[in-house]
Amino acid sequence: MAEWSRGVRLGVDVGQVRVGVARSDPHGVLATPLVTLARDRDAAPDAVPSDIAELAALVAEHEAVEVVVGLPVNLAGRHGPAAVQVQEYVGRLVELISPVPVTLADERMSTVVASRRLAERGVRGRRQRAVVDQAAAVEILQSWLDAQRRRMG
Repeated sequence: MAEWSRGVRLGVDVGQVRVGVARSDPHGVLATPLVTLARDRDAAPDAVPSDIAELAALVAEHEAVEVVVGLPVNLAGRHGPAAVQVQEYVGRLVELISPVPVTLADERMSTVVASRRLAERGVRGRRQRAVVDQAAAVEILQSWLDAQRRRMG
C-alpha cells in the first residue's frame, strides 16, 4: 500500500451472537461506533445470512472503500476455531461486496480492551453487552488505521 486512498472504512467484529460495526471518517483518522447486527445462524446453506446482507448494505450505504475485519488470533499467535469461522464469514462477505477489499486485522485483545474502556466510563452489565461489539469494532478499526498512518510516515 504505497498511497493512502481517501474514503470511509468499516471495521467489523464478528462474534458468535452479534457483529459489531464501526466506521471511519473519509480521512481515516477516527473510528466511531455504527451498529450491532444480530448473527443469522439459521440461514440455509445456499442463502445469504441476514447479517452479511446487512453488512453488505452498509458498505454500499457508506460507500466504503475497504472493510477491516478482526481476526481472532489466540495469544500464542495461532488461528483457532474462532479464526476459521471469521475466515468463512469473510469469504461470504467478499462474494457480496467485491471489488471492495476486505482486510483481516489481528484483534487479539479488542473485546477485552473495549469492555475495559466501557467499564471505565461507567457502562456495565446489559448496557455494556449492547455496545461492546461496536466498541470492539472501533478498537479493531482504530488500531488498523493507526498502524496504516505509522507505515505511511
